[in-house]
Amino acid sequence: MEILVVAAIAAEAAYVPEGMPVVLTGIGKTLAAVQVTRALADHPRRGEVEVVNIGTAGALRPDVTGLHEIGTVLNHDLSADEIRQLGIDPRERLVLDPALPTTLASGDLFVTDPVVRDRIAQRAHLVDMEGYAVALACEEMGVPVRLVKMVSDGADETAHDWSAAVDGCARELGAWLEAYSARR
Repeated sequence: MEILVVAAIAAEAAYVPEGMPVVLTGIGKTLAAVQVTRALADHPRRGEVEVVNIGTAGALRPDVTGLHEIGTVLNHDLSADEIRQLGIDPRERLVLDPALPTTLASGDLFVTDPVVRDRIAQRAHLVDMEGYAVALACEEMGVPVRLVKMVSDGADETAHDWSAAVDGCARELGAWLEAYSARR
């Protein structure tokens, strides 16, 4: 099965092993959903593809560091409870692999406020801006997906230093991709 790497921006994909196709989505859930859906719709062998979304993420808890494969992803900036009261399932939570304990919260909010971070931390370990959209697009297109995130900051004022952390994170993500593709 071919690995199709998906990342928000080129800096996160800087160390993807040579020969692996990469889709750059841009930042945020809307761009991610559109670009992944487009890439999968246009793929000549969609049934032979596994999407691997790599990227940086903010840690929502002080003990969360390093690289994480995501078991559950949720859309944290959706009024899910209110939508459910209308009798509609908002599908704000997707279980990708129940054996993996890490939950990623995705939203269009770049989290730098500790109050917001602590609220989201009640439901998740990490926060990013694209993972949920990538997972939902893959689910809708019937394509397996894996999310792999590297902690770049503490989802607080340290998030403003993201530019200084992204290269080291990208190196770790590239090494993970190399090892993952070798064991498949």
